[in-house]
Amino acid sequence: MAEAIYDAMGSVLTRWTMGSAAAPAAAVWSAELGTEPTEAELRLLALSGQFLGVAVTAEPPELRVLPDIPALALPTVPEALRPLVHRILNAFKETQRKTELLDFLAARGWTTHPAEWMPTANDEDAPDVYAPWRDWAGIAASNSVVRRQVGDRLTADNWEDFWPAARKVALTELRRRDPEVARAVLEAKLASENADVRLPLLSLLATGLSEADIPFLEGIAANDRAPKVKALAASLLARLSRGPTVGEDIAELAGFFSVKMKGLLRRSRVIQFENVKTPAQMHRRAALLESADIASLARALTLTPQELVDAWNWDVDRQADAALMSLVARTGTDSLVAQTAEAASQCNASAFLATLTPRLVPGQRSELAEKVLRTRGFSFDVAKTIAGGTARLENPMTAPAGTALLAALRRDDAKPSDELTELFALGLIASRAAARQALERLNGAGLLQGDPRLDMLRLNAALDDNGAEP
Repeated sequence: MAEAIYDAMGSVLTRWTMGSAAAPAAAVWSAELGTEPTEAELRLLALSGQFLGVAVTAEPPELRVLPDIPALALPTVPEALRPLVHRILNAFKETQRKTELLDFLAARGWTTHPAEWMPTANDEDAPDVYAPWRDWAGIAASNSVVRRQVGDRLTADNWEDFWPAARKVALTELRRRDPEVARAVLEAKLASENADVRLPLLSLLATGLSEADIPFLEGIAANDRAPKVKALAASLLARLSRGPTVGEDIAELAGFFSVKMKGLLRRSRVIQFENVKTPAQMHRRAALLESADIASLARALTLTPQELVDAWNWDVDRQADAALMSLVARTGTDSLVAQTAEAASQCNASAFLATLTPRLVPGQRSELAEKVLRTRGFSFDVAKTIAGGTARLENPMTAPAGTALLAALRRDDAKPSDELTELFALGLIASRAAARQALERLNGAGLLQGDPRLDMLRLNAALDDNGAEP
């Protein structure tokens, strides 16, 4: 009987879809439906609904048993603070804000609970500590057989045994510990990956970059299929003073600058900006700077890169300042990046420091953030961009930004949503003790203890600092 009813359902549903009466197609229920057409349709609707809901069940697809979510190297934030972390994560939709919070937690020695946040396989900006979760997400989203290795040392032979995030972390550690071996692994396996994978893996050579890497990088710059990968290889070569040879473009670029002497007793060199009187000239200079490297430009001016930065005439041409910092960030050595950042932090060009900070170690970034807060009057949000989530600044409320924040919050027309960005940034860059002090001052300025704008400061003040000093 059930099979006969099920066979009739196809015709019934087809007729209803076309707007026709379906009772004539359900001969198996003719006695129950009766002879009155409208009543028959209503009875058929009730009977077919009960039948399909009870007697027909969808057959589930083949189920996969996923491995347990792996434990991370750092502990989960304390249970009492999980609601606060959850609220902060939900308060901001921007990926950058969430990444900053994750960096902050990792710097303090903690990770999120998976119920609050889980990465996707492609969350490249997530701290390395989340690599096992990224790979678990990759396993869950694929039909691949689970790869097993996470603890063994990465080699060319076991490359395929690592999921991508764990492989990158293993290669990073190998590059720090043994740069030659790490490069040999890349030489053997990089070409087999797609461009989206090759680019971040090749960037790992920036750690421990040396002249021994030159032949490999020259091969990538000449032969790789992806323009971005070739550009990265060329950038790394430029940091080793192996940029393009001096030619017509670099000679043309040098024509936009001249080196003059200044001072009577203490003679020093200063770079003057030339031939930028029209928009077309400025555009041409910008285009040449984007394709140049700092070592070639310095040679064309008969200077070393260090001398070029020392002689640079800051705050005269903001476009030139920004271009120089981008050029140094892309092609300069680590020491030149630090020198340029220090020079720029003493003038208005410090507004472009965020270009250089990814090349600096956390301690250098914190020192720069502290300096621009106190000497340049920058906001907490700009200082956060420079320092990242690893800063632990003491007494930031005594900086001009703290005074400006209190004044803004005390205005008669202040709104409950005002200064949200500044308060979040303050919560990220302050030390734990400074966060507690800031909360006291802000409560004294009239903000309620439960004000959601203070969530980041409350988390900072309550969270033990178990991380390494930057």
